Amino acid sequence: MSETAGAGGDAVLPYRYEVQVVHLLASPLHRYEGRPGDGPRALPSGAPEEARRSVEVRAHLGIRGDRHFGHAAHRSASVTVMAVESVEHVERALGLATPLDPYATRRNILLRGVDIDLLKKARFSLDTGQGAVEFQGHRPANPCAWMDVMLAPGAHQALRGRGGVRCEPLSSGTLAVGAAVLRSSIALESNGAVLF
Repeated sequence: MSETAGAGGDAVLPYRYEVQVVHLLASPLHRYEGRPGDGPRALPSGAPEEARRSVEVRAHLGIRGDRHFGHAAHRSASVTVMAVESVEHVERALGLATPLDPYATRRNILLRGVDIDLLKKARFSLDTGQGAVEFQGHRPANPCAWMDVMLAPGAHQALRGRGGVRCEPLSSGTLAVGAAVLRSSIALESNGAVLF
């Protein structure tokens, strides 16, 4: 659902959407390195669970505890956001009878309710009830060949153009799984948004 902010609304992010934060992930290491056929790297013993109920986002650094946090090379791409509908699209496109595990995409934030892929180059915020965290969308988070191994054969191709967006956090705050409000600098429905 979309509505434009009223007179007291945020002039920079005037478009409001009710969404769901479905999954959050913070991983201390790159698990998909090398050849997909060799399988993902194991988490070190004693490492915290990657799936989180909430995450702490730090401006210009990323998600605390994540592999990209504070790395200069990933400054503008430290957080990945994806629509969980993209994973469901793969299930339908490949005719799968069993639901796929969205965590296997390795995206930090999986949302339901908007076409995230339209937010590249756009500014947006997410508020899960503890204050808005603002992001700058930059480039697409293109799927890799690992998707054919970790999701299903053919998933790499099915996810093209639907892999989400690499973002830079512009403010700090906490995000949690559950109902959320996404505010955007662009009107998603007038930019060709098609919810799978």
